Amino acid sequence: MARLDGRVVFVRHALPGERVGVVITEGDEDSRFLRGDAVEVVGASPHRIEPPCPYAGPGRCGGCDFQHTDLAYQRQLKTDVVREQFRRLAGLEVDVEVEALPGDAGGLRWRSRVEFAVDEYGRVGLRQHRSHAIIPLRDCLIADKRIVDSGVLDTVWTGCTGVDAVAADQPADAVLVALPNRRAPSVVQRVVTPGWTGEFRVGARGFWQVHPGAAPAFLTHVLESLSSQPGERVLDLYAGAGLFAAALADAVGPSGSVLAVEGHRLAVVDGMRNTASWPQVEWRHGRVDRVVRPLVSQEIRADLVVLDPPRTGAGRDVIRDIAALRPRRIAYVACDPAALARDTAYLGSARYRLETLRAFDAFPMTHHVECIAVFAPSST
Repeated sequence: MARLDGRVVFVRHALPGERVGVVITEGDEDSRFLRGDAVEVVGASPHRIEPPCPYAGPGRCGGCDFQHTDLAYQRQLKTDVVREQFRRLAGLEVDVEVEALPGDAGGLRWRSRVEFAVDEYGRVGLRQHRSHAIIPLRDCLIADKRIVDSGVLDTVWTGCTGVDAVAADQPADAVLVALPNRRAPSVVQRVVTPGWTGEFRVGARGFWQVHPGAAPAFLTHVLESLSSQPGERVLDLYAGAGLFAAALADAVGPSGSVLAVEGHRLAVVDGMRNTASWPQVEWRHGRVDRVVRPLVSQEIRADLVVLDPPRTGAGRDVIRDIAALRPRRIAYVACDPAALARDTAYLGSARYRLETLRAFDAFPMTHHVECIAVFAPSST
């Protein structure tokens, strides 16, 4: 972030403390803020490196944000963002460090699902930052090697608007789905944790964590944090394909129950199939706010709640209704620390305190960070 004539300029491909020459890419004299790209480095940060990817840099591929700095500093920058958002939006000082996940090669070759665009000549690539322009690629260094080896980047995809590439546990080779017409097959994702193992069938275009170490790490932490007991009632919101629902169903046993809520119809189909062995799991298709609100009206109580909302977060109304169910623990998986910090403030108003917070580098080379916050009722 820089300032020009009193206005904030968000500068891509720069690092804190650097002196750079900037080209303004968005905004005019009437804009409240401007966007720019660092096209010349006058005084470099000691953390600056040569980007490993030839497509990274000003005016090039928009897929990565941080290829111009070392991995340790990327995680420090993300740590600073998480702390600042909690300080600003939740009024809390949090002692958190962004943790590495196993399964990548120094921040590369981790992305198991890639949505490629196709240009007018049938060439596959990724879009420029904040643009519809497509940069044709011969490689993508953050993509799973199986995706690159599939030939997706060497094929001319005439008549297609995009190609989704998925590297799962089964099949062994990458699955390619041409858009818009081809029907997406299912793939199998295997999750192994110290105390639980399961397999999930998920649509190739459905939601699954893209870093191979993410799902096992997140599930392990959620299970340990909730310490669910036989007979307890669990609410799994934004339940996806049933990752948490399946493992929690095992934990609460036949005498317990898991209510899984998901708004995407195909994800519900996957989730019901993945949890078919646990009759204590009930699925409801619909918006989370519309499903949870009647539970409050009926004075139904949940012992535990886990939620994994989209980037916008759960929001005030959903948080209010979750708190009204008076669970003894809430595990909140978040892909936007600002939304999580905002919702942490809402939970504080509803007499829930932040018990633990962890942050994971589930998207190396990008600005994205995944957090898991655990909440418990306040004593006052």
